[in-house]
Amino acid sequence: MRPKLMELSKKLLGQRMFEKMMKMTFYGQFVAGEDHNSIKPLIHKNQAFGVGAVLDYSVEEDLTQEEAEKKEMESCVSEAEKDSSGADHREKKYKAHRRFGDRRGGVISARTYFYADEAKCDNQMETFINCIKASGGASTDGFSAIKMTALGRPQFLLQFSEVLVKWRKFFNFLAAQQGKSDMSALEKTLELEQLKESLTQMGVGAKDDIENWFTGEKLGLSGTIDLLDWNSLINDTTKMSNLLMVPNLETGQLESLSSKFTAEEESQMKRMLQRVDILAKHALENGVRLMVDAEQTYFQPAISRLTLEMQRKFNREKPVIFNTYQCYLKEAYDNVTLDVELSRREGWYFGAKLVRGAYMYQERARAEEIGYEDPINPDYEATNRMYHKVATSVMEKCRTSYIMIHKSLHTLICVFFFFYRMNEMGLSPSENKVYFGQLLGMCDQISFPLGQAGFPVYKYVPYGPVNEVIPYLSRRAQENRGFMKGSQRERSLLWNELRRRILGGQIFYKPVY
Repeated sequence: MRPKLMELSKKLLGQRMFEKMMKMTFYGQFVAGEDHNSIKPLIHKNQAFGVGAVLDYSVEEDLTQEEAEKKEMESCVSEAEKDSSGADHREKKYKAHRRFGDRRGGVISARTYFYADEAKCDNQMETFINCIKASGGASTDGFSAIKMTALGRPQFLLQFSEVLVKWRKFFNFLAAQQGKSDMSALEKTLELEQLKESLTQMGVGAKDDIENWFTGEKLGLSGTIDLLDWNSLINDTTKMSNLLMVPNLETGQLESLSSKFTAEEESQMKRMLQRVDILAKHALENGVRLMVDAEQTYFQPAISRLTLEMQRKFNREKPVIFNTYQCYLKEAYDNVTLDVELSRREGWYFGAKLVRGAYMYQERARAEEIGYEDPINPDYEATNRMYHKVATSVMEKCRTSYIMIHKSLHTLICVFFFFYRMNEMGLSPSENKVYFGQLLGMCDQISFPLGQAGFPVYKYVPYGPVNEVIPYLSRRAQENRGFMKGSQRERSLLWNELRRRILGGQIFYKPVY
């Protein structure tokens, strides 16, 4: 059902009849219920078939494109940027652009949040807390999904992402100077003495400061610095509450990304970090794992870094926090291998959800229009290869790593690939190290038999009031147009199963508990 058809149906049927019709059809297929109490029967029923839940409160504002653009531009530009008439050191990718201000454009299945004010962020945090509690109350091993853009002003995510990316580019620049540009992300190491000399010559800092940077307990003891060591320096040299300092690749010198934040903006940044911390604590207390969804590439470096900091804090005893990796990105493998290695060095549990990605068309159009490198793999096959490469890499390190392979049950070919890999590595389904994820209402003919066979299968379970979930449902309708064209096999399977039950006298099926 498309958005215009939904609106027409609502006018013709009236609110009450429209909601009833939706619950009997599209809403009933893809949404679990209106609140945390009404979804419990479905969760318990799925659990009886060995299928768990990732609760996802799928309500979002029904804004016009103009309203969305206005909110985005207001929340992504700092006061200093509005008033600044000096040199602009910001990269085009990490600046707000009105044409792409409506982040829903070209996006089908992902929820989108627009910043209004701090009170709205507090309300959304409370909603996520209720979702976590509902997940804990309805199951013993559930997940709850959150989005970082719901929890604070996106200006911070933009600027912090730019800082992280520029520091990584600076590392690669220095590695190239030492003749190591062709190595993988983890193989690149900087010779410490050469590094100190280069930084001194560039005037990045005073000689004494540079010496102090590399005097950590373990930092530089091997005589080399790798990218993980380099990332740890950012905490000391980049104070988010003071100046966002980034290296200029042309001059090598540190420059201010922007003027000082206002007291209000600094407070907003701190509140965002506090909200994330509060949610993680609630997840730990309720025995729920927290799934942090991925978002656009101009937000994602900051989202991943904040999620990583939560993992360092809360994943000490078991995997509580899961990060999401989008395998349509060219840098997906490097990002995953770095994070897995960091977890190994520091002794905490790595948790990941792998997806192909939800923002491809939007990201490609934005990169072309604004003029920066397309971050997306060239084609679907390249994305598939990346997906399999990343999944295999994490599974090889499954002693302290946990992975959810999301939307992996579309075809039996995908299923067999991962089964073969698990068997090859000696990974038993009962170890609960490799999870299989799928959207509610999709590919049940694969997910439920797998759950019955003892594989850890989870359904992403959207819920929320009918009217407020309509924006989500509208996009799901578009997503399912292509999917439904290939549903002949599913219909055939249903008829065969119905015939088998009638002939075998098993009209009502009871799952094996």
